[in-house]
Amino acid sequence: MMKGLVLLLNISLPLKDPVPIFSLVLFIILLAPIILRKFRIPSIIGLILAGMAIGDHGFRIIEQGSIKLFGNAGLLYIMFLAGLELDMTEFRKSRHRSAVFGAFTFFIPLALGYVLCTYVLHFNLMATLLISSMFATHTLVAYPLASRLGINKNEAVTVAVGGTIITDTAVLLILAIITGAQTGHLDTAFWLRLGISLTIFAVVVMYGFPMVGRWFFKKIKDDKTSHFIFVLALVFLAAFLAELAGVEGIIGAFLAGLALNQLIPHTSPLMNRVEFVGNAIFIPFFLISVGMIVDLKVLLKGPEALIIAGSLTAMALLSKWLAAFFTQLVFGYTPTQRNVIFGLSSAHAAATIAVVLIGYNMGIINENVLNGTVVLILVTCMVSSFVTENAGRRLAIVEADRKPEFSGGPERFLIPIAQPERMEPLLDFALMVKQPGNPAPVYPLVVVQDDEEAREKIHLSNKTMEKAVIHAAASESNLQVVTRVDLNVTDGISRAVKELLISDVILAWSEKNSATDRIFGTIFGSTTDNVLQSVWENVYICDFHSPLNTTKNLALILPRNAEYELGFAHYMEKIVLLAKQAGARIVAYCGKGTQSAVEKFLSEAKASVEISFKSLENPEDFLVIARSVTADDLIVVVSARRGTLSFQPYLEGIPAKMIRHFRDNNIILIYPEQRTAENSEPGMQDEDISLMPIQEQLRNFQKLKRAVQKIFRKENGKQEGE
Repeated sequence: MMKGLVLLLNISLPLKDPVPIFSLVLFIILLAPIILRKFRIPSIIGLILAGMAIGDHGFRIIEQGSIKLFGNAGLLYIMFLAGLELDMTEFRKSRHRSAVFGAFTFFIPLALGYVLCTYVLHFNLMATLLISSMFATHTLVAYPLASRLGINKNEAVTVAVGGTIITDTAVLLILAIITGAQTGHLDTAFWLRLGISLTIFAVVVMYGFPMVGRWFFKKIKDDKTSHFIFVLALVFLAAFLAELAGVEGIIGAFLAGLALNQLIPHTSPLMNRVEFVGNAIFIPFFLISVGMIVDLKVLLKGPEALIIAGSLTAMALLSKWLAAFFTQLVFGYTPTQRNVIFGLSSAHAAATIAVVLIGYNMGIINENVLNGTVVLILVTCMVSSFVTENAGRRLAIVEADRKPEFSGGPERFLIPIAQPERMEPLLDFALMVKQPGNPAPVYPLVVVQDDEEAREKIHLSNKTMEKAVIHAAASESNLQVVTRVDLNVTDGISRAVKELLISDVILAWSEKNSATDRIFGTIFGSTTDNVLQSVWENVYICDFHSPLNTTKNLALILPRNAEYELGFAHYMEKIVLLAKQAGARIVAYCGKGTQSAVEKFLSEAKASVEISFKSLENPEDFLVIARSVTADDLIVVVSARRGTLSFQPYLEGIPAKMIRHFRDNNIILIYPEQRTAENSEPGMQDEDISLMPIQEQLRNFQKLKRAVQKIFRKENGKQEGE
């Protein structure tokens, strides 16, 4: 039927013109997941089956070489995303577990493969070594499923990804050794050349790429297209350098993901673009190319082909299950986590094909082994997809119940916009510290003064806010622009905070003080100071000179008694989220009491973040901090409003010192949430009263004093009258 339709349209097969080839593949990418979703079959299987149908071993509609470029790019993209989406803190913590799983998933298949090939299939030593190493390798075909289910930060996934790199690197090194031995070049010069080239390659990617990336993102701040092209170029450059070093390009792509991990926040528009292009184009092309390799007709070529295909497939799955099982026993994982590890590590595709084709072309293995490997690829990819899908759903449910318990209450961000050119960094900051899964939008606010030109100013502000909406849409974030007409900016912000139930206000740092501000000694300017006096929610005053994703360390400066403020847990939660999104390590400068409170918070919140403490009993000494802070560090200073528990007179001079000592650094000043007398609830306990601003307590005391004096004056007057 298919051929008749093609003849009717007078089209020769296989297709040669890139236009119909690309059009057909795009329709497959669109329709295959939609159709198979109704039968609860993973979309990955649909793309592989579609590749089987249109490939050289199906209806020969498209030659495999026609989409080879996109297929290879898709494999590199999978490995790159695996490195990019890793939680680096968890990865460092579990690197030893990844090494253990990598050892299991390499040596167990290697040992069982040796037994099978030597004593059952009776292959020679070279063929045995090649096929056994093929059992050890695997491809993260099902990783997009884990990412889509939101379990890619679970330790089971992290261990599986880390183990993949270890075992694939070891297998590809064995392949290089086999190739060298077969061609007679396995000598001292070979080992020396391989060791030097791999060392140079690793240093260039892991140390050179982050340096170049920070420089590029600082110099090219606004060209979002250039950011994406730059990242893509580094991925393929790393793959090319890996091949020059003597290993497969997938190793380079994964290392590129690790190297750029800290420069691409997970909530950023750039991350959204990277994932979108990969999931929409590159990865589906790779899965279709995998299906085009499969030839089911090999099963009809006699019993030997069936025996070899069945033996290879059964041993590949058994050895990977045993590796996951022993990993579960050693580290006490749940059966669901074991199944996720098995599902991710059981698929054999790209590296397997590379190993077998090289062995076939060199005459080490025969056609039956090659055909059996093709069947192995089909079966293991299907098993991997089904197991990962089922176990991943169960693990996602467990993960939802184990999310870190941060401070409760509704969370809403308000960003008053005065300077449109400083709007995007403030939006990025809000999206980075916003709780994942929080449906509340971010509210950019424009306050227009109530005068004769108010209508024109509203129209101009709406045009200005279009840029903010476009920027938020690039990261699929919820944004709701708010415009207020009021007597002055401070009143507009204060009323918006109350009406919208705002919890956090983000302001841009203002250094342009008027003459009146300088005479009366205000800190930032009349508007900012008035906001601090009228808004008692959390206030962040930000001065950003470079993108937050270029941050190396987050220097957190905490005053004495900071842990007693009402907003302590809330702003610590934000600092943890900011550090994780920026890939930064926290260096906290504080006293011993505050350090204990921070450690207790991190423990109770189950927050996974790298943090170190430096004693700073006298926060006025900024020279101590300035010596250890670099230009790539973010400075976060927790300040306090006058009259609050942690307020000290020296805090009023901090903004001037920040400008003097850290002019080129990104700076955030945090004024924690307070509780006013109007917000106090009846029947407060003593510990609640201690959290009220001291100034409000003094006012209440003065009122009580005056009331008592008034009563005594009345009593004295009555006695005199009598």
